[in-house]
Amino acid sequence: MALRLDSHQHFWQYNETDYSWLAHNILKQDYLPAYLEPYLRDNGFHGTIAVQTCQTERETDFLLQLKSQSSFIKGVVGWIDLEAESLRSTLSRYAGKVSGFRLSLAQEADGERMLGASLQRGIRMLDDFSYTVDLLVRPHQLKNCARLADEFPRQSFVIDHLAKPDYSETGFESWASDIKNLSERKNVFCKISGMVTELPPQDPEADELAIDPYLPYLDQALEHFTPQRLMFGSDWPLCTLTATFDEVYDITNLFISKLSTHEQDLIMGECAATFYNLARS
Repeated sequence: MALRLDSHQHFWQYNETDYSWLAHNILKQDYLPAYLEPYLRDNGFHGTIAVQTCQTERETDFLLQLKSQSSFIKGVVGWIDLEAESLRSTLSRYAGKVSGFRLSLAQEADGERMLGASLQRGIRMLDDFSYTVDLLVRPHQLKNCARLADEFPRQSFVIDHLAKPDYSETGFESWASDIKNLSERKNVFCKISGMVTELPPQDPEADELAIDPYLPYLDQALEHFTPQRLMFGSDWPLCTLTATFDEVYDITNLFISKLSTHEQDLIMGECAATFYNLARS
């Protein structure tokens, strides 16, 4: 049986200090494994990858604690200061516990920091421990992502949320060109995730899901990354700002229904299991 995984979701115990960036009241509460498990079960998922939201090792430790208590959390993508002098000892401490780390650059103006000597020193160490790297970036940073992947051909990278395009006609061409270029690096994967929060909410009265705005972007991702390097992620609970977990799942499920069973299995979990080096039970 194919392993079905949600490759991207979050947990937190809300407090104003760590989560001040959460602007919407619906998110200003605890989101814990017991809340997510019914959605996974009802949609046939065997597990999930818990991804950091705070840039603190404290949250990484919290996610590892949740993983030890919840068998369906199959992997953790944490945070670490890749520019710290003590990086190697911290990487050693997380070895065998954390699947990888996320580098959040989406709020930076140009993404030049990923090409700097200090950060690249840290990325170079990750390969010694077989850690993966999630890249949270915007479309204007994709060219630098390609340069980063060229600099570290042995390092596995995954682009979160299709690089957060704005799903507009004006932004499509440049995004499509850069995502095609980036996909030529075989050490780069891509997540079908985070789409719904970039557009208005689904109409609860509509008979069908509105998926047309996403289709050109999904078509490009599928064509260039292929199912072998493409993975589904719900981005729960952030997705609940504009859609339910079921709606997020249905958007991707409808899109990939044209593919073979094997290709669907890859996108719905097998690719994520390979990328994050998950042990098979």
